[in-house]
Amino acid sequence: MKDYSIEITNNAQYFKIFFKTDNTEIPFDIFGASFWLLSRYEEYLPHKTDQFNRFHYKSSVAYQYDFLQVPLVNLWQNELKKILQFKFPDLICRDRKYNFVSTIDIDNVFKYKFKGFVRSMAGYIYDLMHRNMEGIRKRTSIVLNRSKDPFDCYEFLIQKHVELEIKTIYFFLLGDYGINDKNHSANDLRFQSLIKHLSDYSAVGIHPSFGSNNNVQQLKVEVSRLANITHRQIGKSRQHFSMLKFPGTYQSLLQVGINEDYSMGYTNINGFRASWCYPYKWYSLDDEHETNLVIHPFCLTENTLTVEAEKHRANFLDLAAPLINEVKKYNGELISIFHNDTFDEKMKKIYCLFLQKAI
Repeated sequence: MKDYSIEITNNAQYFKIFFKTDNTEIPFDIFGASFWLLSRYEEYLPHKTDQFNRFHYKSSVAYQYDFLQVPLVNLWQNELKKILQFKFPDLICRDRKYNFVSTIDIDNVFKYKFKGFVRSMAGYIYDLMHRNMEGIRKRTSIVLNRSKDPFDCYEFLIQKHVELEIKTIYFFLLGDYGINDKNHSANDLRFQSLIKHLSDYSAVGIHPSFGSNNNVQQLKVEVSRLANITHRQIGKSRQHFSMLKFPGTYQSLLQVGINEDYSMGYTNINGFRASWCYPYKWYSLDDEHETNLVIHPFCLTENTLTVEAEKHRANFLDLAAPLINEVKKYNGELISIFHNDTFDEKMKKIYCLFLQKAI
């Protein structure tokens, strides 16, 4: 893989450009630069990683040159379209329709319910050691079915999504228990019942576990678990912890029959990782061919918005609005990520307002 020298400059018409040429109308290699961003070429090269060995957003040229919040390739595409329509007035370009998909990651289906004897006792011991009597009372009330589990937001989500006709995908973590994979057992019939219930209203996908990274056999097991529960072929995925590594992650997904992935984004900053807000097929640089795996980029997560809102004392929805508007500007596909374990009463109200903005 050749490490190209990337020199990015500002441009009044194209905002940011690189791979400059002598062409006065389009002063850069628009196709080469677009391919470089969409293929995630920079992620194949040596780069800085975070604590989970993921590509660090600070290593990206989009962050370094301040266009992470702009789907730059979409902007370039629009400018190219204007030039072509001016030169060829009879040219008809097909217009896209804006699309919103709300995706919900279920990393931990319940906080206290159905944890099993060992995990429940471990929770009681932890609370006792920290003298958390309120936690003990709350856990006991929920285990005895006297109170609702704080992570149980599923009927609320179903009702809102049906009411507003929101397209939704639930991603279920079905890996083996580990330090970074702490969901209920996939063998728990009550968990299986919930998965079937949600799949009656929305699409479902696999949330490949942290433990399945670099382990195709484990990934295959997890996909099979979800397929056996839903009695449907599983074609959608999003990596737990967004553990997206090139090209291994996508190669593994293709091996187990996944044809749509929703991992293209960052978990610790909002924006456009591939500088693009449409679905597109993954191009394998190693094999130099377009694959059948469709990438659906996401640009915002509620966890990152919450952290930013607290850090800057800003409004959650005000921070989300610019990204929503960028996707709408290009009639793109807006994909948001929320987690079931964040839906307290405050977040439920925020989510309802967010849905109104997003649709």
